[in-house]
Amino acid sequence: MSQSLQSTSTSTNQGGVDINNEDKDIDIGRLLGVLIDNRRWVISVTGLFFFIGIIYAFLVTPTFKVDALIQIDDAPSTNPLADVSTILGKEPPSQAEIEIIRSRMVLGTAVDLLNLDIVLQPQRFPLIGNFLIRYGVERPNFAKGWGSTWANESIVISEMPVSVENIDVVFELRVVDQDNYELIEDGVVLGKGRTGIVESFKNNNVNLRVTSINASEGAIFEISHINRMQAIENLRKQFSVSEQGRDTGILSWSIIGSEPNNLLRTLNTIADIYYSQNVQRQSEEARNSLNFLDEQVPKIRAQLEAAETKLNEFRASRDSVDLSLETQSVLERMVTLESQINQLELAEAEIAKRYTPSHPTYAALIEKKAQLQREMSNLNTQVKRLPKTQQEVLRLTRSVEVTQAIYVQLLNKVQEMEIAKASTVGNVRILDKAAVYPQPISPNKSMIVFVMTFLGCIITVGLVLLRAALRKGIESPEQLEALGLSIYATIPLSDEQVKLSRRVKRSGDKSAREIPNGLLAENNPADLAIESLRGLRTSLHFAMVESSSNTLMITGPSPGIGKSFVSANLATVCAQAGQRVLVIDADMRKGHIHSIFNGRSECGLSDYLAGNKTLDDVIRVAPALDNLSYIARGIAPPNPSELLIGARFKNLISRVSELYDLIIVDSPPILAVTDAAIIGDFIGTTLLVARFEVNEPKEVQLAIKRLATSGVTVKGVILNAMERKAAGSYGENYGYYNYSYK
Repeated sequence: MSQSLQSTSTSTNQGGVDINNEDKDIDIGRLLGVLIDNRRWVISVTGLFFFIGIIYAFLVTPTFKVDALIQIDDAPSTNPLADVSTILGKEPPSQAEIEIIRSRMVLGTAVDLLNLDIVLQPQRFPLIGNFLIRYGVERPNFAKGWGSTWANESIVISEMPVSVENIDVVFELRVVDQDNYELIEDGVVLGKGRTGIVESFKNNNVNLRVTSINASEGAIFEISHINRMQAIENLRKQFSVSEQGRDTGILSWSIIGSEPNNLLRTLNTIADIYYSQNVQRQSEEARNSLNFLDEQVPKIRAQLEAAETKLNEFRASRDSVDLSLETQSVLERMVTLESQINQLELAEAEIAKRYTPSHPTYAALIEKKAQLQREMSNLNTQVKRLPKTQQEVLRLTRSVEVTQAIYVQLLNKVQEMEIAKASTVGNVRILDKAAVYPQPISPNKSMIVFVMTFLGCIITVGLVLLRAALRKGIESPEQLEALGLSIYATIPLSDEQVKLSRRVKRSGDKSAREIPNGLLAENNPADLAIESLRGLRTSLHFAMVESSSNTLMITGPSPGIGKSFVSANLATVCAQAGQRVLVIDADMRKGHIHSIFNGRSECGLSDYLAGNKTLDDVIRVAPALDNLSYIARGIAPPNPSELLIGARFKNLISRVSELYDLIIVDSPPILAVTDAAIIGDFIGTTLLVARFEVNEPKEVQLAIKRLATSGVTVKGVILNAMERKAAGSYGENYGYYNYSYK
């Protein structure tokens, strides 16, 4: 009965098509088709991410910003030697002031004044707690005594000195009433306290002053005293200072956080601290300068008196000698240079207190002083050419005038310093006072929703394309034709058959599987799948004309592809055409032909092959048609293959071939067990069932090759459960197939 063995290459690759040549090009059309086929899933998941983005945007705590603008200038400088700034130049003060503002001197004082080293965190509902408080939802009556806090509930802590070992330890403060509270650590009550009083806990290692309580009974607040340096660093992370433009002296201050009122108070406090230290620094500078001038005035006055005495004595001894015009001109120039040199020397004494000689300002002063001294040396050379008397008069007169100029200048500076000391205002001017931005700077709700929606779309599209790339199942009959196979039928997926199927999970199975439960050809004869089977009936009529046997085997590469559905419904449409048909369930492991005919699995093929039943015992007439019969699989035997090899199966096929016009044998999958190869040796025609998007072309090829090795030739292929898909093109990526079928 078996067909002659043909070469593997002929049976698996007719038409000269090389299936090993894989198309490596990206098929854009197929990718678009895959997305269209999965559009509902893509839209659903993207919509889910869209709503998650909306929920997150409304639940996330907003961040507010408070900013201010100040100007730093040099107008009120109190340095008595400021006149030399035109000579020496001056560096812009902005960067130095920025570092002062961010220093521990300023921020640390703010931490101390505002108790920022005391962390107070109300206990709130998870996820929605901040949302409820932001929108002013007050505690309802049913929430009395709950530990979570609601809108308008707060406490004020003014002091919390703790020992070193209790730094960063988190305590719980539970409200008893408006005047009393309990302090808890790790669920243990440390003691009770009253508002307005410094209470001690843990042997005076934890001290606490709660100024006021505005919360319901049972409300819980988490409190801790963190390290002062950590508090300063936390404030520094929130606070930022930057210069507007370059060398403008205009600084922009800003601070960000979730509580705008606290931010406004914090920024104003920092501004007050900085302004106060700036005024104090300017006042200190004026006081130091005044002290310096007070030391210099008596010395210069004594020098002036000594110079005048020497000049008067010399003139008296020379009978009042006058200066010539040339000598007078030299004198004026020398006095000017001497005055400038003296100013630089005074400036050098002041600058030496602040800078080293390598500092650019100090170096510029020294260079300017050397230049003036060189000019003075040139004038001294001219003076040496004058008569002796003129030289002496010039020297004495120069000493008097230079000393007198310095003395007058110092007196003027003393008066200026006294005025500056009494009216010091600093060099800082507030341009824009601290103000809260009307809208939070984050989150950007629109951007969050857009990003979440985009992310959901990208993830879903990526998963869909990845799934399509990993799934290389047959998507069109052309793929089977490329293997040189004849397509006997393309059976569309039937929604009605899906309803008739039921899910069954047997012991040892990892997951449940669907099995047919009822005949589609009986329940809905007009279904497209049944029409396709009628076309298959016509094709079989011509295909089996050349066969020496009226037997047909239906097999497939793998389980769960619809072999039993095809076998039972094909037998039904053939019986409806007037043929006497017998369906044999040769899958003695997991066959379910009996379920389709609403029968039992017992008393079937395995019982007959084991010699426990006769042929008349195992043949059952189908309920729908008298000329349609079937043999169930029987009790699952331990050795199905050995039973099929025996003579009783061959005799069974011979006897029923004489009794019926068509014998359809539903065999197990060939890649899972060898039963199909054994059965095919006794069958005239063999058809292979492949399921749409489940079996791969390489899988079908391997199944045909395995049957051909046993001498069984596959007449053609039935493509089952075909669906209309937008992804019409395909690619192949073959792998190793190994099935467990027990």
